[in-house]
Amino acid sequence: MDLIFRQVNIKDNSPWVDVAIKNGKIVEIAPSITVPTKQEVQGNGKVLLPGFVESHLHLEKAYIMNRKANRTGTLKEAIAVTAALKPTFTREDILERSTQVLRALVQAGSTHVRAHAEFDPSQGFTGFDVVLELRDKFKDIIDIQVVAFPQEGILKLDGMKNMMAEAMRKGADVVGGIPYNDIPATEHIDYVFKLAKEFDKDLDFHQDFADNADNMTIEYLARKTIQEGYQGRVSVGHLTSLAALPPIKRDEIIALIRSAGISVMCLPATDLHMGARNDAYNVRRAVTPLRALRDGGVNVCLATNNIRNAFTPYGSGDLLDIAQLALPACHLGGADDQATVIPMLTTNPARALGLKNYGLEVGKDADLVLLDTRKVADVILDRPTRLMVLKRGNVVATATCHKSVFF
Repeated sequence: MDLIFRQVNIKDNSPWVDVAIKNGKIVEIAPSITVPTKQEVQGNGKVLLPGFVESHLHLEKAYIMNRKANRTGTLKEAIAVTAALKPTFTREDILERSTQVLRALVQAGSTHVRAHAEFDPSQGFTGFDVVLELRDKFKDIIDIQVVAFPQEGILKLDGMKNMMAEAMRKGADVVGGIPYNDIPATEHIDYVFKLAKEFDKDLDFHQDFADNADNMTIEYLARKTIQEGYQGRVSVGHLTSLAALPPIKRDEIIALIRSAGISVMCLPATDLHMGARNDAYNVRRAVTPLRALRDGGVNVCLATNNIRNAFTPYGSGDLLDIAQLALPACHLGGADDQATVIPMLTTNPARALGLKNYGLEVGKDADLVLLDTRKVADVILDRPTRLMVLKRGNVVATATCHKSVFF
């Protein structure tokens, strides 16, 4: 073997096990593995999990909050502020800030990230090209799925359809969409589906990001997904408008989302910050109804979205911070609810991203994180030190190395 973890906890209330790795794969999980190995890691009952999956993040917009302030904290001003800044971004600037984010992700135990990379006529492909470059540069450290994301819309901008097609030819992994920032929204959805089918790619939408239920298009999107045979290949982020519906209508739409196989990424850091800005009292939580979605059979994930910019003026790149925030924000603090949260950082987003070789199972990639706690149930509460992070069997971060040699 190349490496064996000795006596680690992979499931509470079960015996500790050894986990053996060879050629980047998990090859054996057993109470005791006696074959020779190049490296041993004594777990002593510490928790071993599959690496965290960051399912919705904007790399090239991170760490810019001090350049131009969002005074109102609203979505409208965040879009305007960022649109004004993007043409000023240079390749070197984006490369430095994005690498800083990736370093933080890896050190916090993330082994995969889906990055929404923007482009438009005013800024060109500068940021998008850098994210593609980083995908290749760090492919042995963290897997990056690149979403071709049209933040400023498609139909309302001259030349944007051509840019979307060019982004796919450049090598985007996923077609992105943002119906609420385009006119008409249904034609926006139709166009990106057409593009996704042309290139045989999955879809990921910024969807229904508002405090009220006016002008929602999630029903149209779900029916379009079924019509096009795209079940299991569509994800949506935000979806905060769903929380504004009465329970009967909300649950009807949730059943439709489940039938369409659409995954939902809850983004509590951004949505709590920006939502309900006009509520004078009894201020709403302004997050998607995560528990109702979960209980309705929808694949739900927790993700970061933005780090220290006009949309989210804080953040660390640590998904356990997001999980801690979600406990009170999404009413996930009960004992039974807490048990469902770790999958929202691991297996659920892996399913949303279509990761075929993911998981703490024999035959899967050895993308793993060893944590300094002895109970899986305590991982979110303790936010324990990430003792070791592996990518396909190679150690890419440790608790004692605060600046990985790979960065």
